[in-house]
Amino acid sequence: MTESTVDLDVVAAARERIRSTHLRPVGERPASTARGLHHTALVSSDVEQTVRFYQDVLGFPLTELIENRDYPGSSHFFFDIGNSNLLAFFDFPGLDVGPYAEVLGGLHHVAISVDPERWEALRQRLTDAGVEHELHSGVSIYFRDPDGARLELIADPLGEMYGEHVL
Repeated sequence: MTESTVDLDVVAAARERIRSTHLRPVGERPASTARGLHHTALVSSDVEQTVRFYQDVLGFPLTELIENRDYPGSSHFFFDIGNSNLLAFFDFPGLDVGPYAEVLGGLHHVAISVDPERWEALRQRLTDAGVEHELHSGVSIYFRDPDGARLELIADPLGEMYGEHVL
């Protein structure tokens, strides 16, 4: 299905029905059963390339590099993305995992909040590293990592998106 064949009125009506059925006002929402996101795990084709990109270009310190307990010879490694949150990776040497693809049930993008004063410096670091990127709404930088995963650096505070509270 392409965008041109989608009835946008039907989609908008469905979104409104879901919103009115399931979205509760802030004061009426129950507390989450979760404590937070421990880590999100992506796949890396090259551990050192990934470390250089995330640590050296983006400034996310590597915090651990261990063997993947589920696949001998594979590495499981973690980057600090602030607030006790981690971005993790696995490599799978010897497996042909194929190139990154956005598929149903797969990753669309990872949005990482950064302080506004660091946002501009990170945009410049991406430029200096030759990483193609796109600016959106004055607070978002979209780009891809070395394996094609889409990332967003967003200068909005946690719990906000483009000036709207989403938490």
